[in-house]
Amino acid sequence: MDATVPDPVSLAADIKAWGRALGFGAIGITDIDLEQAEGHLHEWLTRGFHGEMDYMARHGRKRSRPAELLPGTLRVISVRMDYLPPAGAEAEAVLNVPTAGYVSRYALGRDYHKVMRRRLQQLADRIEAKIGPFGYRAFTDSAPVLEKPLAQKAGLGWIGKHTNLLAREAGSWFFLGELYTDLPLPVDSPIASHCGNCRACIDICPTQAIVAPYQLDARRCISYLTIELKGAIPEPLRPLIGNRIYGCDDCQLVCPWNRFARPSNEPDFAPRHGLDAPRLIDLFAWREDEFLARTEGSAIRRIGHERWLRNIAVALGNAPHSAGIIEALRARADHPSALVREHVAWALARHT
Repeated sequence: MDATVPDPVSLAADIKAWGRALGFGAIGITDIDLEQAEGHLHEWLTRGFHGEMDYMARHGRKRSRPAELLPGTLRVISVRMDYLPPAGAEAEAVLNVPTAGYVSRYALGRDYHKVMRRRLQQLADRIEAKIGPFGYRAFTDSAPVLEKPLAQKAGLGWIGKHTNLLAREAGSWFFLGELYTDLPLPVDSPIASHCGNCRACIDICPTQAIVAPYQLDARRCISYLTIELKGAIPEPLRPLIGNRIYGCDDCQLVCPWNRFARPSNEPDFAPRHGLDAPRLIDLFAWREDEFLARTEGSAIRRIGHERWLRNIAVALGNAPHSAGIIEALRARADHPSALVREHVAWALARHT
C-alpha cells in the first residue's frame, strides 16, 4: 500500500462505516483460506447433491480458492443486506391458502443481484476515493464464490443445519455479497454455531431435502426443483411442493433465530405486482409477454415462462378440486411446450 494510505486498521473501520451507510446490515473481513470448505464442497459434489447445477463443479478450485478466481486477492470484504419485506402478506398465511401461489420472500421485489452489485460498487468507489486505485472485484451470487463460508469466516454468522447463514441479530433473511481485494486488511473472527440441538429446519422440510445436519440434497429441495431444474419435476415430489411456485422458505420460517430478523429498509425489496399473495389461476393465465412485463427487474424472470407454467400447474394439481381450476388447466392442455403439457396432464389427472 502507498505510504499516504491510512493504516489497515483505520481503513477497515472506515469500510465498515461506509458499508453501513450504504445499507448493508453487516460487514466483515476475512482471509482467503477455505481449505475446510473446499473439502465439504468436494464431498457434496461427489455425492451428486448438486443435481443439474453443473456450474458448481465447472470452475474447479476457483470457487474455493479466491486468488485463482482473481489473482492478487488477499482479503474478502463480506457484506449482508436484509431483504425481509416490511409489508405484504404473511408467508405462513399464503402457504395455508392452497389456491394462492407462494413465492419465496427474496424474490418478491427487485432482483437482488442488481441492487447488491450497485451498492458494492459504491463501496469500492468510496475506498478508491480514500486511498486511490486498488485491486478489487464485486460479486453477488454471480461467479464461483463460496459466499457462505466466506461470510462465516468474516464473522457475519454461522452456517445452520439447513446450510443457510444465520446471524443472532438478523436470522437468515438476508443476501450476501463480496468484494475480493488486494488490500492487506485485518481480518475478523468467525462466529461459533448456535444451532444447538435444534432440528426444526430438518423436520419441517416438505421434501426432506436436508438429509442430515448441514447436508442438503439439492435434488429434493423445492427451491432447486422450481428454479434450477430445467426439465420435468419428479412425480413423487410434486405433491410435496404444495403451492410453492418459486422457491421455498419453510426452513427459514421455522427457525427460532428468525424471531430476531428485522424488516428491510430497502424499497427495492418491497413486493411488486401482488406476488406476495397471488391467485394461482390468475398467474396461470399470464401470456408470455405478460410474464416478461410483470417480472421485469425480478429474479423470477430467469426461469422463463415455460417453467413458470410448469410450477403453477403442479400447484394447481395440489389445490382443492374446483371447476375454475379444471378450466384453467384445460386451457393449457394443448400448450406448445411438451414440458407444460405433461405437468398439466398430471394436474388434471389429480382432479379427475
